Amino acid sequence: MLKELWYRKQYCTYTHPAICIQSSLVYASTVQQSPRQVATTVLSVSIEMAQLSKTFLTKLTKFKGLKPREYAALKDCIEEVSDGVDRLSQSVQELKTMGRARGKDFIWHMSNVETWVSAALTDDNTCMDGFSGRALNGRIKSSVRAHMINLAQVACNALALCNHFSA
Repeated sequence: MLKELWYRKQYCTYTHPAICIQSSLVYASTVQQSPRQVATTVLSVSIEMAQLSKTFLTKLTKFKGLKPREYAALKDCIEEVSDGVDRLSQSVQELKTMGRARGKDFIWHMSNVETWVSAALTDDNTCMDGFSGRALNGRIKSSVRAHMINLAQVACNALALCNHFSA
C-alpha cells in the first residue's frame, strides 16, 4: 500500500490516474524511482495494450453478419493501431538508445519520443473516425470504442510521464 501511494504521488497524477495505477503499478518495484525507467515501462505497457487491441479488432473482423462498412472500418482501425504500435516501439527504442544525453541532445531525443507518442494517440483517435455516423451504431462500434478509449488513456498517461521525464 505504501509503494502504491508513493508511486501514485510520483507518477500517476495525470489525466487518467486510475488507469495509470492499474496498468503500471505492478512495475513500480522494477523502476527504482527513475523517471526514465517509468517512462520506458509505461510506454512498454502501452505497446502491450495496443497489441491486445489489434488482436481484439482482428477477431471482430471474423464476426458473421458484419456490414461492409463495419468490416472496412475495422480493417482501417487495425492499420491505425499497428501504426501506433510502431510509433510507441520507436519511442521505447529512443529512450533506450539515448544513453545519458544532456542538453540539446536530450531535448532532441525527448522531442522524438513525445512526437511519436502523440502520433500514436492520433492513430487511436483516427481509428474511431471510420465508425462515425449512425449507420455504424451498434455493438461493434461500442466494443471498439471501449478498447480505443482505454488504449488512448494509457497512451495519454505515457505521454504525460514522458513529459515529466523531459522536464
